[in-house]
Amino acid sequence: MKLTQPELDKLIDEVSDLESSFKIYHELMAWKVRRILLVSSPYDAWIMEEDGRLSEHIINEYRGLNLSHPPQLHWVSTAEEAFQRLEETKYQMVITMPRIADMDALAFAQEIKARDPDIAVVLISHSTLLDPAAFYGPGQARVIDRAFVWTGDTELLVAIIKSEEDKRNAPQDTKLAGVRIILFVENSPLHLSTILPILYKEVVGQTRKVLEGKLNEEHRLLVMRARPKILVAETYEEAVAIYRQFEPYILGVISDVEFPRQGVLDPRAGVDLLRMIRQDRFDIALMLTSVNPANRRYAEELHAAFLNKTSPRVREELHAFFIHSLAFGDFIFRLPDGQEVGRASDLRSLEKALQTVPAESLRFHAARNDFSRWLFTRTETLLGAKLRDLRVEDFEDIEAMRDFLVRLIHARRRARQRGVVVDFAADDFDLVTDFFKIGQGSLGGKARGLAFWLSLMNDHRSFRHKYKDILLDVPQTLVITTEVFDEFIQANRLGYLAEEDLSDQEISARFLWGIFPKWAENDLRAFLAQVRYPLAVRSSSLLEDAQFQAYAGLYRTYMLPNEHPSLERRLEHLIHAVKLVYASTYFQGPKAFSRRIGRRIEEEKMAVVIQRLVGERYGDYFYPAISGVAQSYNYYPFARMKPEDGIATIALGLGRAVVEGERTLRFCPRYPHIQPQFSSVDDILKNAQTHFYALKMGEDYHVLDITDSENLVRRNVSDALDEPPVQYLSSTYVPAEHRIRDTVMIPGYRVLTFANVLKYRQFPLPDILVDALELAKMGMGAEVEMEFSVDLKLTTKEPPEFAFLQLRPMTARAELGPVDITEEERQQAKCYSTHALGNFINREMRDILYVKPESFDIAKTVQIAQEIGRMNARLVKENRPYLLIGPGRWGTSDRWLGIPVRWADISGVGAIVEAVYDNFRVEPSQGSHFFHNITTQGIGYINLSEYDREHIDWAWLRSLPVVEETEYVANARLERPMTMKVDGRTHECVLLVDEA
Repeated sequence: MKLTQPELDKLIDEVSDLESSFKIYHELMAWKVRRILLVSSPYDAWIMEEDGRLSEHIINEYRGLNLSHPPQLHWVSTAEEAFQRLEETKYQMVITMPRIADMDALAFAQEIKARDPDIAVVLISHSTLLDPAAFYGPGQARVIDRAFVWTGDTELLVAIIKSEEDKRNAPQDTKLAGVRIILFVENSPLHLSTILPILYKEVVGQTRKVLEGKLNEEHRLLVMRARPKILVAETYEEAVAIYRQFEPYILGVISDVEFPRQGVLDPRAGVDLLRMIRQDRFDIALMLTSVNPANRRYAEELHAAFLNKTSPRVREELHAFFIHSLAFGDFIFRLPDGQEVGRASDLRSLEKALQTVPAESLRFHAARNDFSRWLFTRTETLLGAKLRDLRVEDFEDIEAMRDFLVRLIHARRRARQRGVVVDFAADDFDLVTDFFKIGQGSLGGKARGLAFWLSLMNDHRSFRHKYKDILLDVPQTLVITTEVFDEFIQANRLGYLAEEDLSDQEISARFLWGIFPKWAENDLRAFLAQVRYPLAVRSSSLLEDAQFQAYAGLYRTYMLPNEHPSLERRLEHLIHAVKLVYASTYFQGPKAFSRRIGRRIEEEKMAVVIQRLVGERYGDYFYPAISGVAQSYNYYPFARMKPEDGIATIALGLGRAVVEGERTLRFCPRYPHIQPQFSSVDDILKNAQTHFYALKMGEDYHVLDITDSENLVRRNVSDALDEPPVQYLSSTYVPAEHRIRDTVMIPGYRVLTFANVLKYRQFPLPDILVDALELAKMGMGAEVEMEFSVDLKLTTKEPPEFAFLQLRPMTARAELGPVDITEEERQQAKCYSTHALGNFINREMRDILYVKPESFDIAKTVQIAQEIGRMNARLVKENRPYLLIGPGRWGTSDRWLGIPVRWADISGVGAIVEAVYDNFRVEPSQGSHFFHNITTQGIGYINLSEYDREHIDWAWLRSLPVVEETEYVANARLERPMTMKVDGRTHECVLLVDEA
């Protein structure tokens, strides 16, 4: 019976509404292995550990596969210890070895199942001689759920964990979202242990690849939960049961030839299984596996793929099966005779190809259910399910089907693009779109964070509704993806610069000579033809905002007026800035950082974010009223503040003052009236912001160089007293009263206090930050940091704008267990602090670089930074990590607040101390990029105050032998390594030395 037009229209409307059911993906993978108890002899554990911590290996595997929430792994050596742990803590999985000191593995498994039948019990052996009879307890009840042979590769552990999760989640996830199933039938623990990890790596890798076209990072992370699940069967009966239970969702079946049927090894069990499935469903991909190459003939009879399990090409053959049979590759349009007539890699190209491919090709693929199978691999499970049940005969003719498919795919694409990243098309783009991208490469870390935040706000509209009189947004953004960077590097043969030791200026010069890809240049020309607002050109590298080892602040950002009457001149200026951002990938700072974390710089790729600059024009200058950085976790809480209350750092003008650690205002969003920097009139006068950054407007375009402040002007606040933001954010100091009044309507000296915002809440900045940080933390599942700007619209009647400029996870490092500090160690410490960051014990440092208190001169901090940089270069060559001690704020760009070192100047540092020198004390700058990178790397960061018992033993330090000394810096060296302990729970730090 033919489908009527209203019925077809209804199907399309349902697809258009699928985006609302995208929230289903939040409910997938509900059951997770969060804690694993490993029970083994110390010898077995040692073999598995080899050269590192097993838990760290698991975390690395998860990170490499872009999987979230790696489980915690706890080890005990006896059954008695295991039972005690199981009483105290909830575990989802127990992994046991055959050798346990006080109980055999079978009895141990029986006792666990008796206590909690829901715990998965897995046996891992170093021997391939495993007796399946040993898996069953009395009454043939299986007490060992699965057995594996240790292969020495932690990929196996990930596969074990994911296999158990898939088994538990499959019933619910198939019902909720139509998640696909791959059935894997294998009864040999050895072959299961070698093939299952390959299957999982392939499933996750291929799913990640096909998700590259998804619109933003939230789609990728959540839709990854809808990847095909792998269900393992060891017997014929178990395989048939799984197939019958999940038949509508089976994507493919990979089966051994020989395995048990009715309790006896059957040499044809796999052949019969695949034959039954082939007769049942023609569109399920099949693969037969065997150690006997002669069994290939059975696969050929069944039109199935074949895998020789003893072949050295197992991985390659499984990869080919995923690409061609399971349809993870491009959709290739063919005629019935096999001739290729078209190709599609994503929904957009599929929609385009469907309009032109020959009718016979369309009929050929529709009859084979190729469209639905291809959609299933792209996690478009609901869309694929709707197509799977449609036949050519349901339509008036093949052209009616073509029209329906084009409309259906187009409806789905439109639904997916609501509020997310849209591919930029020079001849067809809508300026109301918030987020565009050029190219099909990665968005990079910064752009991914923004796209995720857009999606998060779209899903939690109550946040925007709460502040309905304020525009909460991400400024209009165009991202040049890493595809353009790759092409630029390759076409201009610049890849060698990753290994060359050249100055930043020389690298920039070579990049500027490069030819920019013409197609990307045309897209930028089309964009600039419609856009005349000032632009921020920001880096967005792959690693820039990574949760581990983030490259924050190491690359360049440029601000462009974008107001020249000549389009070509504006385009030239923009491409020039993009090239300089590209060049910064290979600058000395990122290279030093890469060496520190053990990465190759050639692994890094650069996307570029071109964004509307938030603010207003005041005369010849453009700037926002407020810029800032907010963090959900405060490392240095004060008064009633708790660490989880967060911290914000704000400044007048562009955000450079904040991220470079200059003089700014810090406050807790929950307690904005508590301001340690402004505790008295004298403190306010001393700490208030006196300079700010603005973009110089005008048509006189000069050539940019590698400094990212070329178009920025560092203005005195006193020069902008008549400009609305300064008036709105200032109070007045009245010398005769030695008092500060929150008005600018009286004579006196203007002081930036932000009182209208923080004290009188005329603009609810603290409230927005509290809600935004809470939402972002919930969305990312980690502590977060965000950069923002505020345009108060003081000269117009438009609503004020709060713009989100960046969102990234804060430092997240694997915990290495508790670090305990005794009272005796506190008494003996050469340095003691209660304001330390990290959680570690460091016994690798014998060298100390310290700024000499007796010669310290705040006017010479630039020279001091240079002296430290030269000593650092020598110590790095000698492979000597060191302790760095000095005054004020490390890494600031304001030389009057501390030592303005850059990462390359201290790349070999092991720990850093901020000390008080003759009452020279500056608040730590938690919002700076320098601070972020230091803490990300787990480098100890110790702040010394003048209070309580905090101290450093200067007499001891001066008594140490000095191996090099300059005018301001000394390099002392100990005979034995120091011990530095930092307790992340209490933020205590002690520096201990062996004086024996």
